[in-house]
Amino acid sequence: MTAPRIPPLDPEHLAPKVRDLLAALPDAALRTANITTTLARHPELLAASYPFSRMLLYAGTLPDRDRELVILRTAHLAGSAYINAQHVRIGRLAGLTPADIDRTTAGPGADGWSAHEATLLTAADELHHHACVSEATWQRLAQHYGEQQLIEVSILAGHYRMWAAALNSFGVAPDPAPPTAGREATDAAG
Repeated sequence: MTAPRIPPLDPEHLAPKVRDLLAALPDAALRTANITTTLARHPELLAASYPFSRMLLYAGTLPDRDRELVILRTAHLAGSAYINAQHVRIGRLAGLTPADIDRTTAGPGADGWSAHEATLLTAADELHHHACVSEATWQRLAQHYGEQQLIEVSILAGHYRMWAAALNSFGVAPDPAPPTAGREATDAAG
């Protein structure tokens, strides 16, 4: 796609309701991110989706590293340049090395993953391709996770698959790299 099908709104053209909604978001990077300014065209959806996305990203029960492995693998499988760009930055903050990030594209069979990490990537693959985690993969995940974390792995992969489909369809371009590497500058991940 050479141009967005649904372009981000110019901040000067935001309706007062949308300006108020964006002003309530916790950081400037998120207020101006392409995902946010595109969703600003549907204020109710933006308002409803933000708390759920934020919960998964910052208040979930999965370790940060595990969460980012699932998101990056899902972004790769779904061909989402937007999610990938955002979560490369967030993944680094979560402790992923550049080699880890590169290896997510190779999948669970790549050398260098722990057995648990390979299982997480396998779960992301199965959810992407079959909309279900196989029994064998589920049992391996259950050796490390409780019920809440098992629920979260499936919801997380599905949530980012949904966003990938939407962002790819809308033609949302990745945001420019933030000038700082701080967590506030990367909150725009969606």
